[in-house]
Amino acid sequence: MGQGQQEKVATSLAGAVSEEISASLAPVDAELERRYPGDPGTRQPVHTVYVPGDAFAADTIRSWGDGALAALDEHAPDAAAFAAVLGLPEELAEPVHARVRAKLEREPIEDLRVDFEDGYGSRPDAEEDEAAARAARVVAEAYAEGTAAPYMGIRMKCMEAPVRARGIRTLDIFLTGLMEAGGLPAGLVLTLPKVTYAEQVTAMARLLDAFEETHGLEPGRIGFEIQIETSQSILAADGTATVARMIQAAEGRATGLHYGTFDYSACLGVSAAHQASDHPAADHAKAVMQVAAAGTGVRVSDGSTNVLPVGPAEKVHAAWRLHYGLTRRALTRAYYQGWDMHPGHLPTRYAAVFAFYREGFEQAAARLTRYAHRTAGDVMDEPATAKALSGYLLRGLDCGALDIGEVARLTGLTRTDLESFATPRRGDLSASA
Repeated sequence: MGQGQQEKVATSLAGAVSEEISASLAPVDAELERRYPGDPGTRQPVHTVYVPGDAFAADTIRSWGDGALAALDEHAPDAAAFAAVLGLPEELAEPVHARVRAKLEREPIEDLRVDFEDGYGSRPDAEEDEAAARAARVVAEAYAEGTAAPYMGIRMKCMEAPVRARGIRTLDIFLTGLMEAGGLPAGLVLTLPKVTYAEQVTAMARLLDAFEETHGLEPGRIGFEIQIETSQSILAADGTATVARMIQAAEGRATGLHYGTFDYSACLGVSAAHQASDHPAADHAKAVMQVAAAGTGVRVSDGSTNVLPVGPAEKVHAAWRLHYGLTRRALTRAYYQGWDMHPGHLPTRYAAVFAFYREGFEQAAARLTRYAHRTAGDVMDEPATAKALSGYLLRGLDCGALDIGEVARLTGLTRTDLESFATPRRGDLSASA
């Protein structure tokens, strides 16, 4: 064989066979792209804070941060004390404590939802009208002044008949107020609670269609979260997974699935003393949510604890340990977001998140570096693992657990490099490393 010539490889199938198969699978290819576009690659907040509509004000975010800092000063005044309460390893005590304080000073809340549902209750229409209009003004001003949380919005009342009209009106007032104040902010998030049927999700999508058309907005501009608080939202009467239907019923507008710890537990008959995010019933619901959402671009959020860190030091410390443990448990199960119900929950939310990313940082960086540079190691990683490793580092960067400088020093990679590994093309994931 002459130099430069390639050896002819024998095949048995005509080219037409491959073409015919590709043509037959074209609808499946399109369906995969439509239903499973993958993670959007945007920042996911580590928590959502719910504030009743009548309590929400221009100083809410700062007051929560100040309240959290005051709790730290009173009940864990230094790194050693904080580490002792939570059982942090000695090497993490100082960096976690310092980063928690810095976070509470700089960005105490990552995602804030003004609540017009359970946290607000039933009020006279005029009162809720004014509260919804005020919420729009305050949110718009916060974004204009640069004091907003990265994500903000409202939780309306649900689509069930007794409160449907009220929920729709509140949403209309809020969104209209934002438009009149200059437009919808990039961080706008809406939450639809107590969903039991996919048709209620379809109704929400139609509602947003109408609003966008009225204001000349790009179709699909407004997304929303679906709150999972009923048994019917997990398992339908015919035995199918309702939550999967709900994601599709949103027609691309669903951004998240939020687990409602107490409503869901009560729906299943779990006694009040055992209603918690680590109950087996909660684990089952979130596992179904996680599988239904996988690959769709819809994120899953854990619920909350109702044990508040208030009172004498021993009670605060016990509540902190509980919240820290539940948050760490959720992170290991890939629930990267949860609810916080009190300013005193913020120190342990960020302590758990920062410890999670910092303690695994060096190992993740080393593995991703070996993968990126194709060097040998004791673990043979593939593209899917590289996606998980880079996603881990990006989440750590987004929340403030890690700095891009230290990531670059250990990996030699830029944020753009990390993003390319975290959001590979579909075909790249099926190729071996």
